[in-house]
Amino acid sequence: MNARPPLNPPREVQLAALLQLEQLARACASSEELAFVMVNETHALAPYRQAVLWQRDGGDGRIAALSGLAVPDANAPFNVWLRRLLARHAAGSHGGNASSLFIPDTERAMWQEHLPPHAWCLPLNLSGRGPADALLVLLRDVPWPAHLTPLLAMAADAYGHAWRALAQPRSGSNVNTGKTVLARLRTLGRERRWRLIAGAALLLLLCLPVRQSVLAPAEVVAHAPVTVRAPLQGVVDRIAVQPNQAVEKGQLLVELDARELAARLESSRQALAVAEAELRQGQQQALFDERSRSGLGMLNGKREQAAGDVDYLEQALARTRVHAERAGTVIFDDPAEWTGKPVALGERIMLVADPATIELDIQLPVADAIALAAGSQVQLFLNTAPTTPLAASVQRVGYRASAGADGALAYRVRARFSEANGARIGLKGTAKLYGERTLLVVYLLRRPLAALRVWVGL
Repeated sequence: MNARPPLNPPREVQLAALLQLEQLARACASSEELAFVMVNETHALAPYRQAVLWQRDGGDGRIAALSGLAVPDANAPFNVWLRRLLARHAAGSHGGNASSLFIPDTERAMWQEHLPPHAWCLPLNLSGRGPADALLVLLRDVPWPAHLTPLLAMAADAYGHAWRALAQPRSGSNVNTGKTVLARLRTLGRERRWRLIAGAALLLLLCLPVRQSVLAPAEVVAHAPVTVRAPLQGVVDRIAVQPNQAVEKGQLLVELDARELAARLESSRQALAVAEAELRQGQQQALFDERSRSGLGMLNGKREQAAGDVDYLEQALARTRVHAERAGTVIFDDPAEWTGKPVALGERIMLVADPATIELDIQLPVADAIALAAGSQVQLFLNTAPTTPLAASVQRVGYRASAGADGALAYRVRARFSEANGARIGLKGTAKLYGERTLLVVYLLRRPLAALRVWVGL
């Protein structure tokens, strides 16, 4: 364990310590490092128990350094009390000369409780202009000898000179201003330079122009399909085709239950036969009976009504068999779900579409909507072939949002394929829609800015 240095070392040792302190002060690279040397390394010249560096910084100033501490706490109660005491000493008559620290009677009890009784105050001129703007206070338990205080004053002068050299740029003319800036940049630490380079690169990257794009679910659908609807109210008896089956024009697609219509038609035909028999009988009687001749009009009307009922039921019975109006592919769900299902007049049962004419149906969510014009570029990534995108172009965009299958509001966008290689009706995937160009920072902050606008109300 190292022995403590004597309180009053020999004169030769003191001069050597003074020269070493000046060398340390010149070697400091920052004012913080120099402040640490002041309060800790001065102990080699004049042993003490504690040292304080106070700096004028508006108001009561600040405690720049304390011996034994890396960074003093500016809000600690002891430091607040000490800086006020040193500020009053600096403002007094002894603030510009090296002297013992003046302690008011009101503060003496506090001083005796926490600090040594003998304090030597050294003024420092850190700015190079005007009076001293800092105090280096050294405290110990024994009085300060007269031969030691001049050496401390010389050390304080060296400290002030080193501080000013660190604080002021080493350039005397405007010609070397560029060189001075480059020299100061070279003195920055490697970490700080990398941070500046990374910040500049990030700023340039955020200013790059990019195309707005958005992802949305999409499905390949038929272009202008023919809708097969229920021709009358009834029950589906049989589906004559299978999903995605190719059909010809006039091919049977759906049969409705015709038993009730057939029974009604048979009853109407019998009623027609009775009406015709009554009409013939009335015509025969009218040849001999004048009274029967007047009833021929009513019998004829009854016969016409029965004939109309028969014609209507025959047409309705024919409509129970639905045929394809055009050649194409039938699109509908499982046939088992339709068999025995009651349908209303005009209810859609299936579609007949041309597989060669397809288009893209895109559900663009409201939160992701961007400005899209006719002809905007679209790329479709099918779930069956995600690595092979298909090119398309926007044909039209819905003017208002509507609820989709999942209940979320979305704009309906229709796009036409450039080349539908491998695409068929019913395939689904993800569409990427491209809008106008904008800055990368605007593209990244588009949704946060939209949410902020809602909250702020602008």
